[in-house]
Amino acid sequence: MAVLTVTPGPDMALVLRNGVRGGTAAALWTGLGCCAGIAVHALAAVIGLSALLAASATAFTVVKLIGAAYLVWLGVQALWAARHGLRGLTASAATVETEPVARTAAFRQGVLSNVLNPKIALLFLTLLPQFVAAGESRMATSAVLAAIFLALAVLWWTVFSFLVGRLGRLLSLPKVKLTLERLTGAVLVALGLRVALE
Repeated sequence: MAVLTVTPGPDMALVLRNGVRGGTAAALWTGLGCCAGIAVHALAAVIGLSALLAASATAFTVVKLIGAAYLVWLGVQALWAARHGLRGLTASAATVETEPVARTAAFRQGVLSNVLNPKIALLFLTLLPQFVAAGESRMATSAVLAAIFLALAVLWWTVFSFLVGRLGRLLSLPKVKLTLERLTGAVLVALGLRVALE
């Protein structure tokens, strides 16, 4: 579970992007939003709703395409902000105009990026049953495992957000900020396209 939590993906790109824009607080609220999105899928898996999503090819595809479009949209926003910031950097090396992310917006982005990712639902459907022994309550054991997974996720995003904050000075340098904005934007677009085509 710990390995799955720290594996790079859309969440890490989004948390890093918002952390560069808004510091530790924005990174942390994005991470907590990601955890809230995971909690939605965990609850759905425990009560059996995820199985319905996985069983319906149409529903799965619709959620997948909406999620992919959302990631691409976030990536395009980052690339647009980088382009706008590059103009500001050309005019003045001291400033780069990238709009900071409010905590509520950061949290909402984290939630939506995971709620609209049906692969997380499949992850819970395939992972949790492997730890349920014969004779055990599937719902109770799955709930405990989901809670452990969420606790690890909250711990990871807290640590990661703190590290982003500690690197704040370096990350706030105009050229570094633009590079990260472009990089995370490109990664989000690429991940969105990959999700759509899988």
